[in-house]
Amino acid sequence: MVENGNADIFSKGQFAQDTMREGPENGLIGESLFQIAWRNRWLILGCVLLSVAAGFVYVQKATPIYESTSQIFVEQSGPRIIGEAEGVMTQSKNYLYTQAALLISTPIISNAMDSPGTTGLKTFADVDNIVAYLRKNVNVSVGKKDDIITVAFESPYPTEAAQLVNALVDAYITYQSTTKKNTSAEVLSILQKEKQKINTQLNGKLAAMVDFKKANEALAFEYKNSNIILDRLSRLSEAVTQAQLKTIEEKSNYETIRTMVSDPLKLQEFVRAQRARGFYVSSETENLRLQRQLDQLQLELTDLTAQVTGDHPSVLAKKAKIAQVSSQLSALDKGYAEAQLAIAMQQCESAGQREKEITEYFENQRSLALTLNEQVAQYTLLESDWQQTKKLSDMLDDRIKELNVTEDVGALNISILEVARPADLPSKPQKARVLAMALMLGLMAGGGLSLLRDFLDHRLRSAEEVQAILGTPILGTIPAMSSRQSISDRGTKVHQDSGSITAEAYRTVRTAVFFGVPEGSAKTLLVTSPDKGDGKTTLASNLAIAMAQAGQTTLLIDADLRKPKQHLIFGADKDRGLSALVAGRLTEEEAIQATEVPGLSILTAGPDVPNPSELLNNRAFGKKLKALAQRYDRIIIDSPPVAPVSDSRILAAICDVTLLVVRANKSTRNVSRHACEGLYSVGARLLGTIVNDVSPGKGYYGYGYGNSYGHKEKAAG
Repeated sequence: MVENGNADIFSKGQFAQDTMREGPENGLIGESLFQIAWRNRWLILGCVLLSVAAGFVYVQKATPIYESTSQIFVEQSGPRIIGEAEGVMTQSKNYLYTQAALLISTPIISNAMDSPGTTGLKTFADVDNIVAYLRKNVNVSVGKKDDIITVAFESPYPTEAAQLVNALVDAYITYQSTTKKNTSAEVLSILQKEKQKINTQLNGKLAAMVDFKKANEALAFEYKNSNIILDRLSRLSEAVTQAQLKTIEEKSNYETIRTMVSDPLKLQEFVRAQRARGFYVSSETENLRLQRQLDQLQLELTDLTAQVTGDHPSVLAKKAKIAQVSSQLSALDKGYAEAQLAIAMQQCESAGQREKEITEYFENQRSLALTLNEQVAQYTLLESDWQQTKKLSDMLDDRIKELNVTEDVGALNISILEVARPADLPSKPQKARVLAMALMLGLMAGGGLSLLRDFLDHRLRSAEEVQAILGTPILGTIPAMSSRQSISDRGTKVHQDSGSITAEAYRTVRTAVFFGVPEGSAKTLLVTSPDKGDGKTTLASNLAIAMAQAGQTTLLIDADLRKPKQHLIFGADKDRGLSALVAGRLTEEEAIQATEVPGLSILTAGPDVPNPSELLNNRAFGKKLKALAQRYDRIIIDSPPVAPVSDSRILAAICDVTLLVVRANKSTRNVSRHACEGLYSVGARLLGTIVNDVSPGKGYYGYGYGNSYGHKEKAAG
């Protein structure tokens, strides 16, 4: 049962060892910036106060600087070579930036310094090169949302600042006015010479147009935008179309009549149609006579057939007479149709002949028109060239007139929107801004120093950090005790002041031990620490008292043979102790001493020995420890620190569980981590870590109880 429990503890310890080794590299240490800032609050406050004080001194001692500004509006209106119709001239930002740079150019600054009252200013008292000084300190800016140029200058003397800005603006306006006059005169001279050349070209092109028109008489008939030949060609084109349609119509009429003449039925239809249309009038009398006669014969035949048979001679005679009259009518219609056919053929031939004549005349007119088009095209090119030259000449006339009128006007329309005036209040230093910056710098400096200090400080400060660094469960946190108390008072705190928070913290550790391992599997408990001064001795004595108060027979062994202190805490005899018992000079009854705490006995260190490690590593010590474990419920062993000597590792290898004590704000990360690794290297069953000397307000009480409940739940599970 004990072996299984120890194996379980060992597996847990091995897992904690792996976690501890991964902790620092994987960033398991997590502490908020607020905690770091609060811990270094006095450092941050000192930096802030120092920075604000420096800012306040600067504000009080700094020389006040006054700024004067002038605003001008610059509109480009120089002589134009291209009119609005040919291209719109717009004012670009580049042009404004050019004017801004011109304002602080050497010629304008020199002219400004030549103006009355600018020499001998106090602003230039310590300045060697005034031009370079002004170019560096005069601020000229172009508006981002407008075309306003702002000129500003700062000086300790407000009146001189305004005077210098106004002098610069005046020098700039004078420079632009002078430049315009020279430029206008040069441009006017160039335009007048160009006008003479253009006029010569214009006269030559007009003469070429007249000569070409004289050489081509057909152009003489041209009026407005039309021409007689072209109009005639248009009318002939329409006439040709009408003649073609007439020919087609007459030919169609002829073919229709010719078809009807050869077909009796169609012939009759044609005659009736012509008669209905009123065209069949040439033989109207004869046709009517024969038609009446035919109708009379038809009636007589009808009456006769009613009286006699069909083969009667009179009937036959009537039929013969009817056939004769019908034949006469057919002959009469055929003759009319043949006459109409002859007329249609004649009209068809006439229409074809007319079409031919009109087409020939149209072709002749088209040839004339093609020749005329070439002449008109050439003439049009000459006229277009003349018109373009004339337009350029007129434009030059307008520009020359404009330059003559506006020669005395500035090249730029410069409007002074705001004249520089002496400032009433200084622009620098800005007290609120300086103090705000000093405050921010102080906070930044204090924060940076706090982070640097925290980075360079390797001490363990909280239970969370201990758990993150070492990877072991926290069994409890022990509050700090006053250093004015004696070692005996601190070592027996649980007995002397059992109702205190400190005593309750030790009982929390006891509870964590009880429920952290199966019952009966942790009879021997080793208490050690990474380095000296961590409080392991005080914890061992108080934990032993707490165990005894819980009704368990407890033996406290002082195995720190190099610097033993348990005899001082309990007022016991040091020489009657462990070293004498292991050496066989004393029996267990002689070596073990009773204490005033019921159920608690103590085995002091005994006489000093030259080789404590060999003594503890002796088999005799192991046998004695096993024998004592049979007599007591719990054995608490106080051992030396892990880092300086190997005694604690020897003891950890043979004890059931090991408790590691670290001191808040003293134990360092590396030493504590190496202590854990040293214990794990010998197979120690590290149950957990106790954080000692925790300052009030760190939440140790709740944390200890939280761990106790956690371990209890594990044991119950």
